[in-house]
Amino acid sequence: MEMRRKDLAVTAPAEMDAIIRGCDCIRLAFADGTHPYIVPLSFGYVREGEEAKFYFHSAAAGRKVDLCRRLAYAGFELDRNHTLKPNEKACDFSFAYESVVGEGTIAELTTPAEKSAGLQVIMAQYTGRPDWTFPEGVLARTCVFCLTVTEMQGRRHG
Repeated sequence: MEMRRKDLAVTAPAEMDAIIRGCDCIRLAFADGTHPYIVPLSFGYVREGEEAKFYFHSAAAGRKVDLCRRLAYAGFELDRNHTLKPNEKACDFSFAYESVVGEGTIAELTTPAEKSAGLQVIMAQYTGRPDWTFPEGVLARTCVFCLTVTEMQGRRHG
């Protein structure tokens, strides 16, 4: 991934992690033949050393599940801190934001232990609590996926 405006780049992993942790939605983008498909999702995020992972869940059927299983690869985008910066001239308006974009491989988690661990990461993203329990029936009918990041870059426009 090449960024044109290097002066806006966020390159430190800790800074990208902070942007991600401050977001409440991830958007996944799939290239399904000639038809793009983008879907907003709740998510969980972890960084283990150099490896960054996003977790998300779904019902057991649907286009998103089909694309995750069939393509096993997606782009992603997260953004926050949006502020319109007005000006006297229309062409001088601007918009402040922070964002992270990237892509990665997707794997479906299949065992109850894997699914529970992924759902824990998602719940911790929103609640700060890592100690949830999930009934066996819920785990059986819920798909949980892990996107392992292969490329990622941040951007901050102030």
